[in-house]
Parts: sequence; structure tokens; C-alpha cells
Amino acid sequence: MMAWVLSGLGLVILLLAGDALVRGAVNLSLRLGVPALIVSLTIVAFGTSAPELLIAIKAVQENAPGIALGNVVGSNTANVLLVLGIPALLATLHTSECNTRRNYVFMLLATLLFIALAFCGTFTLLSGAILLGALSLVLINAFRQARAHRRACGNASEDEEELEGLEEADPDMPYWKVSIYLLLGLIGLPMGAHLLVDNATVIARTYGVSETVIGLTLVAVGTSLPELATTVMAALRRQADVALGNVIGSNMFNLLAIVGIATLFGEISVDPEFLEFDLWVMLGATLLLVPFVFFKRDITKIWGVILTVLYFTYVISVLV
Repeated sequence: MMAWVLSGLGLVILLLAGDALVRGAVNLSLRLGVPALIVSLTIVAFGTSAPELLIAIKAVQENAPGIALGNVVGSNTANVLLVLGIPALLATLHTSECNTRRNYVFMLLATLLFIALAFCGTFTLLSGAILLGALSLVLINAFRQARAHRRACGNASEDEEELEGLEEADPDMPYWKVSIYLLLGLIGLPMGAHLLVDNATVIARTYGVSETVIGLTLVAVGTSLPELATTVMAALRRQADVALGNVIGSNMFNLLAIVGIATLFGEISVDPEFLEFDLWVMLGATLLLVPFVFFKRDITKIWGVILTVLYFTYVISVLV
């Protein structure tokens, strides 16, 4: 029972610390004059995925590769089925109005690259370098796109428009407050990761459940909560582009950055369970986005039910 309590405490600390780190980093960058575009493409992306990253690094160091990979694969599956499914139950996501084809193709290619490297049996330093190289290309392309858009549309109110999507942004936040946010994030993230990984491992051993299953379910759902909260608010505000972009960006970052960086701390062996089932579920969930991205379909409440049911069916199949 204590392991469950400490695991939950670790998750709460991770989420709060991740939020604090994002707020501190965003506002420090704005105070120093770093463009909001660069902040959103780098610091926000790294910050919101910091819990997953710290868990992956800790799991690699603790020789628990099932938790490291389960967290990434499980989070990506949950991001599509659960993070888009539950908000659609509350309000239709008007994805027909979104233009996310290019980024979706990048996410699909990242998924295929990740699966191909997984079939090598181990994510080595070379695998990590390939993933991080792919991430660099994605970020460079996004930066060039945004710069071209600026030239085409003008610069008059670009900073204001970019800042509208960043609820953490307050260009006038005092430095002492920024420092507190950064300190809380930097202290809380490793502390939360330590509590969650150590106690999730204890739970797995106590109940005879594999670390892979714990990573795919308990840890994955927990670290997807920030994305779920963001998408629910986007659905209620009729910001389908934010909702879909949140999922696509998060999934790409999970695949390319988290595993890529984690390999710097040790090799990550791939459990055969991933190769036989879980990677294909993740790919299938990714392909489910095709009608919404390419054929201008809205994610209606019916689709919300379908996606949510598919996710819980998957979880049950993993647990049984």
C-alpha cells in the first residue's frame, strides 16, 4: 500500500515540478528577449515532456528498461486514444479546420523510425543519435516554416499572437519569481522521478506484473495527464488546432527526444512484448488520425466514444 501512495506522490510532484519548470523557463526566456517562437518550439516542448524524460533516464539507470519504453509507447497510445477521446466526449473537436498534414507526416515517419530501431533489439547510443538527428531536422523545418510565415504575414503583432497560446507567459514576471519556479522544477523533477520509478518497480514485483505493463499503464497514463488537461481546455474553447497539435507534437517529442536522450545514460533493451503487440497498437493509434488530418473529419462525440473504448480495451488486454 505504501508503494502505491509513494508512487502517486511521485507522480504529483512530477506534474507540479514540470509545470513550474515550464513557467520559469518560458518567462526567463521572455525576460531575456528570446523570441516566443523559439520558446514554444524548444523550452515548452522540453518542459512539458520533462516528467517522461526524467522517468526514462531514472529507469535506464535503475535497469528497468520496461518502464522507460513502456512510458513512451504507452503515452503515445494514450495521447491519441485517451487524450483526444475524452475531450471529444465533452465537445466536438473541429479538426476539419486544422492544417496539420506536414507535422502529422513527420510524426508518422518518427513512429516508423522508432519501430525500425526497436527491432534491432536494443536502443544503443547510435540509435539515440539517429533519433536526436531526426528531432533536429523536425525543429529546423518548423523554425523555417514559422520564419517564412512571418515574412508572408508581417511582424506587427506576431509576438502577441504567439504569446496567446502560452498560458505560462508573463513578460513582466519578476526575476525572483522566475527563480523560484526554476528551482522548484529542478528539485522536484528528479525527486518525483525517483519516487515514481522506484515504487512502480516495487508494485510490479509485489503483484507479479512486469515492469513493461506498469510502464504502459500506470506511468504512461500519469505522464499523459498534462496533455489531457490541455486538450480538454482546448476542446471547450473550440481550439481544435491546439488539441491536435498538442498530441502530434508530444508524440513526436516522446519518440525522438526522450528515448534519444535516455540512451546517453545507458542502453535500453526492448522487451519482446513491445515487438509483438504494443508497438503495433501505437502505430495503429497513429494511423487512426488519418481521417481527421487528411479528409477533414471532425472528432465528434461518437469518435470520442470509439477512441476511449479502444484505449480501455487495450489497457485490459495488457493487464490480462
